[in-house]
Amino acid sequence: MAELHFFTGTMDSGKSTLALQTNHNHAARGRVGQIFTSHDRAGSAVISSRLGLTHEAQEVNPDFDFWRFIVTTLTQGGRIDYLICDEAQFYTAAQVEQLAKIVDELQLDVFCFGILTDFRTRMFPGAARLVELADRMEVLQVEALCWCGKRATHNARTENGVMVTEGEVIVVGDVEEQDSTPADVAYEVLCRQHHRRRLTAARAHAVSLAPEPLPFG
Repeated sequence: MAELHFFTGTMDSGKSTLALQTNHNHAARGRVGQIFTSHDRAGSAVISSRLGLTHEAQEVNPDFDFWRFIVTTLTQGGRIDYLICDEAQFYTAAQVEQLAKIVDELQLDVFCFGILTDFRTRMFPGAARLVELADRMEVLQVEALCWCGKRATHNARTENGVMVTEGEVIVVGDVEEQDSTPADVAYEVLCRQHHRRRLTAARAHAVSLAPEPLPFG
């Protein structure tokens, strides 16, 4: 029986790498898949991992109709055995429902990969609907780490090097820009304690370099 799978974790937990590995494993057995993504850091219509792996993909915008796309492909003689859906947190709730319909009505396996919460610690609508509908949900075992060494559980956004908790939900940035000249928008994974304190790696480093107060005054 086909199933709707949801693999989740924070940034840096290997979701896109697993999506590409899953596609490779199925393709190696002669199965034919369709790959989808949305707002990938590498640009439109591509899925990329931080290990350097990339694969072309169908870009999912808010108006994209999974059901219509798959049915049209099949009725025109195309073959589809499974779907790989990366950055699924950016899908709309309606699109997730379309994926569930594809599993149930067309008996195609759907593998979704994405994070649960945004930089405000609030669930993405697409991720929330996947939690509600998925046949299987798995939290990735590759743990991302906060700068302090604890398990990272929250995604933080910085603007010009300063952590923010308000603003547009979807703004693409790159977590690898933290050590370079502060980008307009960048991301970092933190433990809950340091997310609450808005204490990013850069800010913690600055605090540690601050001069000790004089022993009088």
